[in-house]
Amino acid sequence: MTLPGGTAAHDPFTEAWMFDWRSDWQTRFGRTEPKIVCVGLNYTDHAAEQGADLPANPMLFAKFANALCGDGDDIVLSPGLGHVDAEAELCVAIGREARDVAADDALDVVAGYLCGNDVSARDLQFGDGQWFRGKSQDTFCPIGPGIVPVTELGDAGDLRVVQRLNGVTLQDSRTSNLIFDVRALVSFISHALTLLPGDLIMTGTPDGVGVFRDPKLSMQHGDLVEVEIEGIGTIRNRVVDLGAG
Repeated sequence: MTLPGGTAAHDPFTEAWMFDWRSDWQTRFGRTEPKIVCVGLNYTDHAAEQGADLPANPMLFAKFANALCGDGDDIVLSPGLGHVDAEAELCVAIGREARDVAADDALDVVAGYLCGNDVSARDLQFGDGQWFRGKSQDTFCPIGPGIVPVTELGDAGDLRVVQRLNGVTLQDSRTSNLIFDVRALVSFISHALTLLPGDLIMTGTPDGVGVFRDPKLSMQHGDLVEVEIEGIGTIRNRVVDLGAG
């Protein structure tokens, strides 16, 4: 595949690559600001820890591309954010334009999978009554460490998903606990909007997030957050609180 201007691009359906999303997104997908479609309450264990009923349809929200950062980048907290914690998630990268895709055909438009972290400022998320401000802060969507092609992982239907904070495991589940799997999500979202190459779907997080622990556990300045997904790898991000000390 060649992009305008003669730049050779990797085939997102056949190659696994490590990438710096800042410089490579244009090369890989021909654009630099992908949509980030997120899914809330999409693990059975996460619903159980909240005492919530299982949703009848995927609960969608969005982050803006300003939230993206990569493996090794800092998660930067603005002063006074209050409780902030991480959410380990399987992230789906779209490889082809998709509209009104049937679930049976959904993997045909998927390029591959990454680790994702849906960083969340809970005081803003719950206090505002909607989730935009609490989840779309700069650096609140680390992804990486590289895209593993759909040809290697298929529907990613039974992968271990782990979050560690300073080496301590907080989340440990499997994508088999997803309420709506990758095929269902791609199809559902594509019936609402056109998915473009490079768009991302954050598929939801399992139980164990800090806000639902007793006592609650919030990320602090200097903490190291890791998200590891079986078959994909690990992303590591240090927390930098601009209001600290």
